[in-house]
Amino acid sequence: MEQSMIKEATAYINDNLTEAPEIGLILGSGLGVLAEKIENPVTFPYKDIPHFPESTVSGHKGQLVTGELEGKQVIAMQGRFHYYEGYSMQQVTFPVRVMKELGIHSIMITNAAGGINKLFKPGDLMLITDHINNMGDNPLLGPNDETLGERFPDMSQVYDEAYLRHANDCAARLGLNVQEGVYVGNTGPAYETPAEINMLRTFGGDAVGMSTVPEVIAAEHAGLRVLGISCISNMAAGILDQPLTHHEVIETTEQVREDFLRFVKEIIRTLPNNR
Repeated sequence: MEQSMIKEATAYINDNLTEAPEIGLILGSGLGVLAEKIENPVTFPYKDIPHFPESTVSGHKGQLVTGELEGKQVIAMQGRFHYYEGYSMQQVTFPVRVMKELGIHSIMITNAAGGINKLFKPGDLMLITDHINNMGDNPLLGPNDETLGERFPDMSQVYDEAYLRHANDCAARLGLNVQEGVYVGNTGPAYETPAEINMLRTFGGDAVGMSTVPEVIAAEHAGLRVLGISCISNMAAGILDQPLTHHEVIETTEQVREDFLRFVKEIIRTLPNNR
């Protein structure tokens, strides 16, 4: 992704900001309601931002929202871009680059995911401890721009351990029982077969989805601190004897909306002010 494109998008957003954001938020299917809690919001429809793709998926509003959330300056993606929509990995991760250029030091990435771990249940919130890139592609392929990040970023601790501890402490204070696990990123848009889910479980996956991994790779490349949260919206294929639908995903995320909001707001409210 050309540096000039990042700067053009950043300049457009900066022209309408009074304060630089500290924390980026990427809100997955059915989870965009968090952006509605931002105070003194300034909204940027994706279609108006130079070089931004447009979100085409139900449950993704398709706009950036900036403002104050629990005392912190945030910038939230209310809807994301997916590889399966036909966008390149560089387009999928372009907003991460722009948020970094705007000044964020940390990013919280959320998603709706299918549960692979049989101890999970729909409605659980899972802190992502690691991921498996099963997409067959990578946003860092091609020439590397050293101004964006180093050629070979270390992925051994991409999900910030201090943030994971902080999130667990927040869950305990709120009385929330949150899971931890490994997220598998697949391309989609078809849901997995039961045989594929058995394979992913053997690989060590606890949840599976069609997003997050590209953005996390770009965030690590950019030197951002990362916290990932999955909402287990359904059990993956073959675990329960029922068909999988996007409607079920949205329905489940709506049911856990209040717990999700309380959890993320508490994480942000009590996050130390350090870069």
